[in-house]
Amino acid sequence: MFKHILIPVDGSETSMKAVAKAAELAKVFASTVTAMYVIDPYPFTGVGADFAYGQAQYLSAATAEANTALDAAKAALSQAGVASVNTLVGEGHAIHDGIVRAVDTTGADLIVMGSHGRRGLEKLVLGSVTQRVLGVARIPVLVVRG
Repeated sequence: MFKHILIPVDGSETSMKAVAKAAELAKVFASTVTAMYVIDPYPFTGVGADFAYGQAQYLSAATAEANTALDAAKAALSQAGVASVNTLVGEGHAIHDGIVRAVDTTGADLIVMGSHGRRGLEKLVLGSVTQRVLGVARIPVLVVRG
């Protein structure tokens, strides 16, 4: 039923719960799985040498964080017995945009992602990547509560 599952991860316990659920589905359907992490490549605005140095430091730290999260997801998927696992570092000024673009580039037909379950003012201030993906994705999205 599902040939390719996309799992956005951020290194959190909630995203690892989504990885576990995606692993179960992937084994049942013999699906390929892509774990992805989205980095905002241009979070700084400004000009000059200080800006360039800050940007380089940010990208280095963000890439290291992405690789740590993706390595953990890949290890969990492999340990669960998923045969075909890919990783992807995506880019986007908004995380949900990076996820939706990855659907097209990977050919995914299901997104499995975690939701931290924030409510009230915390949700309003922090926003919800999952909510935004649900609003724009053209494929099914399975939300795993944290």
